[in-house]
Amino acid sequence: MGQAPPAPNSIPMRALIAAPFLLLLVLFALSNAQPVTIGLWPTDFSREVPLSLAVLIAMAIAFMLGALMLWVEAIAARRRARRAEYTQKLLEAQVQELKARLAGPPLPPPE
Repeated sequence: MGQAPPAPNSIPMRALIAAPFLLLLVLFALSNAQPVTIGLWPTDFSREVPLSLAVLIAMAIAFMLGALMLWVEAIAARRRARRAEYTQKLLEAQVQELKARLAGPPLPPPE
């Protein structure tokens, strides 16, 4: 089951939403061009990069880690949903079986 393609008029709406964010991103990059030294502590690795690039890379890494955590949680939720569906099917089958027993011939009275 794939998703339907977006409606033709939804693409300009995406552009209207994305344009202000892209403008802010460009303004941020232009405003923070000062070089900063980024170093990796246990090693002697260090690199001089513009401040805006360092901040944007840190934000991108944080975004990816958040997306990974959400993805792992979604996998667990899907697993719980599949188990619940399986249990529901079993219970529905049991209900149908009990209804069939009730609709059957009546039991003889106890003696």
